[in-house]
Parts: sequence; structure tokens; C-alpha cells
Amino acid sequence: MNEVISYSAIDRRNCWVRELAVLSGDFVSDSSQVEDRLLSEIEKEGAPALIDHLRLCSAIPESYGINSSEEKLYSKYTDAILSASYSHIGLNSTVLTERSDSADVEAVAQDYSFIADAKAFRLSRTAKNQKDFKVQAMDNWKRGKPFAMIVCPLYQLPARNSQIYSQATARNVCIFSYSHLAVLSGFADSNGDAVGLLHEVFKTIQAMNPSKDASVYWQAVNRTMHRYGGIISGLWRDEKIATLESIDIAKDAAMQYYASRREEVLKLSHKQAIGQLIKMSKIDSRIEIIKSITGNSIMELS
Repeated sequence: MNEVISYSAIDRRNCWVRELAVLSGDFVSDSSQVEDRLLSEIEKEGAPALIDHLRLCSAIPESYGINSSEEKLYSKYTDAILSASYSHIGLNSTVLTERSDSADVEAVAQDYSFIADAKAFRLSRTAKNQKDFKVQAMDNWKRGKPFAMIVCPLYQLPARNSQIYSQATARNVCIFSYSHLAVLSGFADSNGDAVGLLHEVFKTIQAMNPSKDASVYWQAVNRTMHRYGGIISGLWRDEKIATLESIDIAKDAAMQYYASRREEVLKLSHKQAIGQLIKMSKIDSRIEIIKSITGNSIMELS
């Protein structure tokens, strides 16, 4: 039994995965419908609903076809979660409608503003490189704003060395995680100054010397957040646990999908066709990749 993520949160996730798969046709209309429904759900159920989404949205469902309408709509769903999170902590935020050469979310506070983008990956995806995170592109898309933010799955981020960290610190682009954003959302819900804390995170990135060292980057971000004290430590503990639980939940859903796919293949009558289909589907190799996903030390303080 999960300690932090509830069964109702998992049910919510499953309902959204099914609904996004059903929607198709007019991309703009579907995107607007997704955003409206998400905001309505959060308005009705409050911060717990928002945090459920933040904890479980980072893995693209394996059941969605690559480059399919479901996958594209899922991207808009994660953008809507980002915008809703920024609004919850006290910023004015909107999902932008431009289709290319632009960030997906814009947020404005009294003292600062930024653009943002949400990243989600399939658990079965193999190599990820710096281009997947679009740090340089986000810098180009600021268009006069001082900061940019890329929100990623914590467990998919490089935990040792990567060019994305030197690019981020050189270009005032904050690499953040859904887990860190969930901490901010919980902090705002307890009447903490989440808007001010987020500004401090941006200023920390701005002041850093460019380095590829992931530990240097995340220690700076994590310590900036912890300096606000109070409830932060409790929220931090919950999100560290929730990150590990969310990995297990995503792995279970993905492996169930591929197990059912393999069963369908095995029901075929011709033995040779069965072997070829299994090989072409790369089911076994994808399951091994999913099994290998683990947590990392990014949220550690030392």
C-alpha cells in the first residue's frame, strides 16, 4: 500500500488516460476541453487534485501510439497542469496557443515573469539527449522575459553530469521537476509565499556559474527551497516518497499494457508469425527498460 499516493489518485490518473485516448479530431478544441475540465476539477476538489496530477503525469502512457493524436493531446494536458500549478501558487498563468517556435505556458507575477514548458517521456524510451529538454530553445523563446522554466520527471533527469545544466545556468533557464512543483503547490496551500520562493529559485539559477555537474545544480535549488523552512521539510519528505511511488505506479501500468499486448500476439495461430510479431513489437526489451527505472538522489540535501 502506498504511503503518500492514494488509490483515488491512481483512479483519477486512469480516468484521465482513458479520456484523453477517446478525444480526437479537432486538436485545438480538444486541447481547450482538456484545460477547461482540468481547471474545473481542481476548482471543485482543491490542491489535492492538482498535486495528484503533478505526481502522476510525468509518464506518457505506453498505450498511446507514438506521434499519435493521444500523445499530442497528452502534451497539452501536462502544459495545462503546469499553468494550473502556477495559478495555484499565486501567479497569473495561461497556456499559449502557438503551435511551434514558442513556449507552451506563460506566467506573470508582480515582480517577475517567465515562460515554461512541460516534459513527459515514455518509460520505455531509451536514449534521451540534451535536445529533448530544449534548454537553448527555451532561451530563444523568452522574448523579453527574464526567466524560463522546463518541468521534467525527476527520475528522467541526468543525476551526474549533463550539458543541460551548464546550458540552463548560462541562459537563465530553470530546470525543475514535477516533484519540486508539488512542494511549491503544497507550500502555497499552507499560505506560504510560494511566489516569492519561486523567484528565489530563479535568482539562484541566475547567480550560478555554468557547470555540467548535476549535484551542484540541484543542491543549489534544493537548499534555496529549504531555506524557507517551516512546512517545507514535511512537504519535501512526502514528495520524495511520492516520487518513488509514482515510478512503481507508472511501471505497473506500462507492464500491464505490454503483458496484454504479448497475450494478443500469442493468440495468433502461426508460430513463426508469433515470433516475428514479438520481435517487431520490442515488448521484452521495453519491459526490461521499464524494470530498470529507479529513483535518484536529486532531492537529497547532501
